[in-house]
Amino acid sequence: MELSAAWHTLSTGLVPPAALSLAAPRSSVAGPPKDYDLQVAIEVLQRYDLHSVVEEWFLEVLQTDLQANIAPEFWNCIAQHENTAEEPQCSLLLLDAFCLLKCRLDPYLHSMDLLEKWTKAGLLLGTGSQGLQEKVYTMFRAILFFSTTKNFKEMIQQFYSRSFKIYMRQWKRSEDKANEGENSMSDNEQESEAEEGEPGGVGLQCAGCNCKKSQCWCPTAMEQFQQLNDILRRLNLLERVSADAVTNILHRMIEERMEWRCRGEYERSFLNEFQEWIEKVIGWLSRVFLQGGAATHPNPEAISTLKRWRCHVQRFFYRLYASMRIEELFSIIRDFPESKPAVDDLKYCLERTNQRQQLLSSLKGALEMRLLHPGVNTSDIITLYISAIKALRELDPSMVILEVACEPIRKYLRTREDTVRQIVAGLTGDAEGSGDLANELSKADPVTLENGQESDDDVSQPEDWVPDPVDADPGKSSSKRRSSDIISLLVSIYGSKDLFINEYRTLLADRLLHQFNYSAEREIRNVELLKLRFGEAQMHYCEVMLKDMADSRRINTNIRDEEQKLPEEERPPFSLVAVILSSEFWPPLKEEKLELPEQIKEAMEAYSKKYEKLKAMRTLNWKHHLGLVKLDVELADRTLSLSVSPVHAAIILHFQSKSTWTLDELSEVLKVPVTSLRRKMTLWLQQGVLREEPPGTFTVIEEEQKDRAEKVVLIDSDEEGDSAMASQADQKEEELQLFWTYIQAMLTNLESLSLERIHSMLKIFVMTGPMVTEIDIQELQGFLQKKVRDQQLIYSGGVYRLPKSCN
Repeated sequence: MELSAAWHTLSTGLVPPAALSLAAPRSSVAGPPKDYDLQVAIEVLQRYDLHSVVEEWFLEVLQTDLQANIAPEFWNCIAQHENTAEEPQCSLLLLDAFCLLKCRLDPYLHSMDLLEKWTKAGLLLGTGSQGLQEKVYTMFRAILFFSTTKNFKEMIQQFYSRSFKIYMRQWKRSEDKANEGENSMSDNEQESEAEEGEPGGVGLQCAGCNCKKSQCWCPTAMEQFQQLNDILRRLNLLERVSADAVTNILHRMIEERMEWRCRGEYERSFLNEFQEWIEKVIGWLSRVFLQGGAATHPNPEAISTLKRWRCHVQRFFYRLYASMRIEELFSIIRDFPESKPAVDDLKYCLERTNQRQQLLSSLKGALEMRLLHPGVNTSDIITLYISAIKALRELDPSMVILEVACEPIRKYLRTREDTVRQIVAGLTGDAEGSGDLANELSKADPVTLENGQESDDDVSQPEDWVPDPVDADPGKSSSKRRSSDIISLLVSIYGSKDLFINEYRTLLADRLLHQFNYSAEREIRNVELLKLRFGEAQMHYCEVMLKDMADSRRINTNIRDEEQKLPEEERPPFSLVAVILSSEFWPPLKEEKLELPEQIKEAMEAYSKKYEKLKAMRTLNWKHHLGLVKLDVELADRTLSLSVSPVHAAIILHFQSKSTWTLDELSEVLKVPVTSLRRKMTLWLQQGVLREEPPGTFTVIEEEQKDRAEKVVLIDSDEEGDSAMASQADQKEEELQLFWTYIQAMLTNLESLSLERIHSMLKIFVMTGPMVTEIDIQELQGFLQKKVRDQQLIYSGGVYRLPKSCN
């Protein structure tokens, strides 16, 4: 009897009577046995050695009651919300359902606390390594929320979204009151906050609950929010029920805010602003996860949960912000240095996320799609590459990102024929928008390209050494990568500085030959700056070219002074000024045939004799087609003063002796091909000096015919700004012919040679000095195969030999 009474007292005291199928209903007001009576009962069971089954029995009854009664009752309440359209009513019904759930589970929770206390006192034996409390809470989650309905998720989402909006609005109001009179908020911030809280601006609706201000239920909503969190916290269901909703809300809010605050804005940093906003969000999270909010003294577990959520929000923000800036990186690079704040923000985020590979693949794709195609000028590609060097060096001082992401640019620039020309023009300030390269060239302490910076021992202090990122190419020098500047990176596109020096020589020669005033101050400055980069030996030829200009000025002055001393009748009929070039040091000049009139040739001959007196053992070889002629064309009713090329001057001078010439007659006299001559004639047709009637016959127009209809004359674009230098193709052909002379001599002496042997011997004996560019083995093979096709070489057995006729 004693055991039976003790078990009855214990069973009816630990679980509701209805859970044991007893007659007493759940709503019975009869009080349960007191804790003292229950302890007496457990002591009786202990004497009979039955206390070990109490926990198992309690868990079994709880599981049965949850499955059979409590869970169906709770979900029936939730199902009623499907017919509720109004949000306030829906929120109230949701709270009621959880209040009912708490009411049903409270007896079990009280009993769980008693059992835990008795276990600690030694009255009960534990059931395994897992505590009773953990088992009970696991059972709640497993049975009640193993699977939730879509309608329930939407209700929780709506409930927490509303509370978040109300909280953020209340926070803003309290902040506005604190700042009232100080006007600390900028107009832009006020607009953005108004946008966040009130889509339509200030109106008759409450910004928090979206109801009329007279029907505002914000205080009620926040009270319900606190009550629901308290219930879920008591049942240890808070994260299970609210985590997905809270996560979705925070992610959506961060994404939306980032889109309209940061997208396309590169000129200011947003990290501090978002950190302040995230602190507001953490205030709302403390309302969710801390009992009574942050003002109370929460337990360590709640603080740990809040800390975890703070890390999650910040990590998500960094990842999302970095992704957005990675998408916009092409535009950020294009706008650099104005976009430096955006680069600094991205750098900060990348240090906290693992998104380097995402950045590399995204930037490579953007470059290939938006930049590396035939529709973009080479100068624009180089300009953006320079911006990329500057921006990515800020982003990643190790310059690994620059090396990997910009490799497609370097590879593509190698395929453009005018890349070297554009880079050299930028260095000398001749290209449009070339300020960056010209400024880089003028730096006080440039990176020299003479020795190639191959050593890794250049770090000034051992403690300054920083390892490269894991995605760095181990085959490339770290110190070289870090110390490279803009010019060295551009020069390294081709792997050799000779191309750039030869191109600069061509550009310098062209500019000097088009000035006609011997002014070379700017060129002298550029050469001195380039000597710091490329070394004095490489720029020696350029120095000789500049010296030629100075010598030409002095020689012309001396000759002119001598002419002034002569009597009037012995002076030349016109002034002749020459630019005297040292042929071995200048790039190849364009070769064109031109027979000048006798009076011009006589003047040139006289000038050559005067030069030979000044410079013994030297003579002049005139380039008749190059230069500038200033002349006055006197017609019956007008005089034209023009500066033209020697060809144009020679043409019009022949019309002085004869007013009508056919194209063939002029071609015969001038030794100029007919097709080229016709192009040259267009200048005089356009000036109205000549007319073509009939086709192929040209006549002088002495009197301007005003009533005659104007004729449009098309001028070949090649005539404008024509270069005095030989084209790259012509220069290459001439250099290959130089190689051919050596190849013939080698094969004459050695009879037969392989391709590799010929190439190595050419490298030793021919490919030296800036006058001769290197030829790679593929170019040499193509050249030799052409000679085989022309029957000037024989190829068999992997070796080349001369035909017997040549031997």
